[in-house]
Amino acid sequence: MRESLRDRCREVADRLDHDHPLTKDQMEVVARRMLEEADLPEGFLGWTMVNISSAFWRKQLSSVPPERRLFLLPHCLKHAEGCPADYDQFGMNCKECGACSIADFRGVAEEMGYRVLVAEGSPVVMKIIVGGYVDAVVGVACLNVLEKAIDKVLLAGIPCMAVPLLSSDCRNTKVDESWVEEMIRTPYIPAAAQTRSYVHLMRAAGGLFQTDELHRLAPPARIGENGRLPGQGSGNESQEDAITPDRLEGVDPIAATEAIAYDFLARGGKHSRPFITLAAYDAMTGGDATAGDGEAILEKIPDAVRRAALSIETFHKASLVHDDIEDDDAFRYGQPAVHDRFGVATAINVGDYLIGLGYRLLSRTMIGDEVPAATRVDLLDSLAAAHVRLSEGQGAELFWRDAKDRRLQPIDALKIYALKTSPAFEAALFSGVRLAIQDADAIAEAAQVERLLDPIRRFSRNLGVAFQIINDLHDWLGDDSNKLSAGADVIAGRPTLLWALALQNLNGDDQATLLSIAEDDCELSVIERLQTAERLYRQSGAFDLALQLVDKHQAKAEQVADDIEIEPLRRLFYFLVDTVLERPEMPSPALVSLAVAAPVA
Repeated sequence: MRESLRDRCREVADRLDHDHPLTKDQMEVVARRMLEEADLPEGFLGWTMVNISSAFWRKQLSSVPPERRLFLLPHCLKHAEGCPADYDQFGMNCKECGACSIADFRGVAEEMGYRVLVAEGSPVVMKIIVGGYVDAVVGVACLNVLEKAIDKVLLAGIPCMAVPLLSSDCRNTKVDESWVEEMIRTPYIPAAAQTRSYVHLMRAAGGLFQTDELHRLAPPARIGENGRLPGQGSGNESQEDAITPDRLEGVDPIAATEAIAYDFLARGGKHSRPFITLAAYDAMTGGDATAGDGEAILEKIPDAVRRAALSIETFHKASLVHDDIEDDDAFRYGQPAVHDRFGVATAINVGDYLIGLGYRLLSRTMIGDEVPAATRVDLLDSLAAAHVRLSEGQGAELFWRDAKDRRLQPIDALKIYALKTSPAFEAALFSGVRLAIQDADAIAEAAQVERLLDPIRRFSRNLGVAFQIINDLHDWLGDDSNKLSAGADVIAGRPTLLWALALQNLNGDDQATLLSIAEDDCELSVIERLQTAERLYRQSGAFDLALQLVDKHQAKAEQVADDIEIEPLRRLFYFLVDTVLERPEMPSPALVSLAVAAPVA
């Protein structure tokens, strides 16, 4: 039956338009129609979607040589009893003892030239893809993991094929071995069909912060004799190589500020804002960087656009340095925060330096720049307006945090979000769009800018607000980069939408209980305060109401996208909605209580 269904999935996939990847919702429509025609139950939906997706990408994956493919295997295929394999940061090191099929699959893949990884989860795969190490993925995983990963695969345009495990028991499971071997042996056929992908632009955004490229676009003033900043190594440093006071011992004090600033700028983050600027410019100039030869097209993106993208991240990093001080957050990107390493005064100064660097990237005319004065003024005005609004939003948050009355209306929380989060999206989009609009007729140029300005503002406002709500929800899960424990917003006294929704929907006594845990003289322990907040949030329906508001703002952002006449720009808007507004899977109450009780590893 599985063979018959897989053949049917291939037939369906062959009839699809391969120019653009389908969204998860579009793929679900196709899969449901197929199941209805075959008179098969709803329970087959996820399996069918995975197999249609694999068939969809078959030809695209064929165009990738095996040495540029990643073969991903799950731990649970190993023989659980007596497995001699050990683990490192990249996954399991198979000893090829012959007790399970992992070694067999691995041998076939490595013989063909694949990179092989025995690990779990899509985040590590996305990092490998965006990092430029591979261009396609073939893998084996349990169905629920594949169902979660399919959205990212489809949206990013990553050629990917997968075979679902036959069970999700996580111990001594099985798989259709002939399917896996057939998938691994997918032949290399150069110049096969290409589906548009944003991967090239993602890589380009990350590449801006590699040491050599960063120094080329934003030349530091005080490079050492070895061509590196004081305290830096000889290449693109890892997370463990963050500059510390010890490494700056004996360095010229004037150069130290620059060294800390460039070091912080170069590490951590998803680089989503620089990506938006590059992608917006590409969309306004034809969208060619998302095509199959995107890497070649990227070389044509002017340095002025790259510097604008870099400046957006520079402002963002400056705000993070200052936010960490104001919120007393101890970690950023898995490292001690700048103020934790160097002290508050130095961190404030580093943040100020980054602000100055951001403006210099836009205002200074570099060799090869052909940016008209009017365009440069518009960019500076956009960034300045975003900077002012960010400061207003942060100021409102700080005033609320330090007030005696901790009552908050949902509309006020949303206003803060619109000021703090939306301007960065707007500035990133506007910068890319504005740099692409260079009309010989100044009046026509101004008219085109004006037509796009309002849609960009409305789209960014709704995207930013929805993103911040999702960020509030993620706070209850913790993460491994910034917040190392869950529920940090409650302890820090930040004015969140969840807090406002809970107050709005609780009765008088429960409102008083929630307000009491924010008092400075609250006698409850941290764990007790978090457990109380979590209980009252659930009782008030705050989590569900917040997700409904995400849906509302997403719908408004999509309405703006619908009206965009420039097809590549409209496609980018939809891509941002689908990728930026990724809903968290809220755990059960018991799991939340565990999460808030201890740091998240």
